Amino acid sequence: MKPTELLYAETHEWVAVSTEGGRKVGTIGITAFAIEQLTDLVHMVLPKVGTKVGAGKEFGEVESVKAVSSLYSPVSGEIVAVNDQLPGRLEKLGDDPYNSGWMIKVALSDEADLNKLMDHAAYQKQCASE
Repeated sequence: MKPTELLYAETHEWVAVSTEGGRKVGTIGITAFAIEQLTDLVHMVLPKVGTKVGAGKEFGEVESVKAVSSLYSPVSGEIVAVNDQLPGRLEKLGDDPYNSGWMIKVALSDEADLNKLMDHAAYQKQCASE
């Protein structure tokens, strides 16, 4: 996935929306900027398939040598897939955050959540101000 084609939350999660099995599904991860800020990731907790998430609500956490940070879902819905290999291979986040570093897939329950997210240009402005 290309970063310019994604939507972003203020909390540094990205989402790519596609249609799978006739429903809208958001693939979610964290941005390269967030990974760079966290540095040296050591542990990650991801939810199970079937868990319901709300837009702006916590779905997991990532721990670095600096701190533990919560992961927030940019959209509401039910988790339909989890990248189970990621917690054991955290280097994927730094190597390829927008493809093999995806975390969860959520079947959207409210597409209006997408209207609250930023495009790539707006997200770059936010990062420049931090």
